[in-house]
Amino acid sequence: MSFHLHPLPITLIPRDMPLASVRVPAGFPSPAADDLEETVDPMKWVVRHEHATFWWRVSGDSLEAEGILDGDLIAVDRAGRRRSGRIVLALVEGQITVKKLTKRNGSWFLDPRARSDVYETIPVSETTEIWGVVAGVVRRLPVE
Repeated sequence: MSFHLHPLPITLIPRDMPLASVRVPAGFPSPAADDLEETVDPMKWVVRHEHATFWWRVSGDSLEAEGILDGDLIAVDRAGRRRSGRIVLALVEGQITVKKLTKRNGSWFLDPRARSDVYETIPVSETTEIWGVVAGVVRRLPVE
């Protein structure tokens, strides 16, 4: 089965949100107004090239060690630089996959970064198409 990927335009609507001035590794920032340093638009912070960015939902756990989990949304930037160490969306033998792009001994590979060893490294061949670079991850957590 082969896939034909077609760009779909997206339009970002500015949604600036308050950004606390204090960085907290694990905790809750004070709700006091004097802790608010600036505002941030989370979508613009993730999306650098609006007309080259597309969203995909992740299926599977092959990138758990990179913090990308089953069900997450990833922003894939077609204008992003394809470099060793970056997470990329690729088309391999007609199948779409997301893996870590690495270069070893002069050859390119798509490496899984799972917590288990059930996934194999995929060698990049002449027919492999690197479709874009993952620019960000969005995960929705329960708040009930």
